[in-house]
Amino acid sequence: MSRVWIYQADRKLDAGVVSFLENDLESFVANWTAHGSALYAKGYIKDNLFLILEVDESVAGVTGCSIDKSVHFIKSLGERYAIDFFDRMRVAYIDENNMVQIADRSEFENLIKLGSITADTIVFNNLITSSEELQDKWQVAFKDSWHAKIFA
Repeated sequence: MSRVWIYQADRKLDAGVVSFLENDLESFVANWTAHGSALYAKGYIKDNLFLILEVDESVAGVTGCSIDKSVHFIKSLGERYAIDFFDRMRVAYIDENNMVQIADRSEFENLIKLGSITADTIVFNNLITSSEELQDKWQVAFKDSWHAKIFA
């Protein structure tokens, strides 16, 4: 089982920035360690919006220090490319055209009022922590998400 961290950018990223981020991620995960042991990790950008880190803990487990290293790395990427990966007030969802979109809290509330966001709209649960959850609990219907409690 892999441990997963999802960082959502504050906006959709263009292809050039994604390319730079992927190169930086490749370098980071190749050298990411926990108490001197190399972590079997991968990092990638999904939908030009999500930065995802995965570590196979059956090979070597993450530690507090290794998690701190990853957070410091993500913050440094944000500074370098002017991206906020820690803005938890933005909601990512899939629109009626099957495109991933992002909205701040007030925009999202307005989309609900307008009926653009329905109970069946797919939203992204970036709080998941495992590869299994990434497969079947990351994208969920709004009605089944933690978002529904906040925007009810």
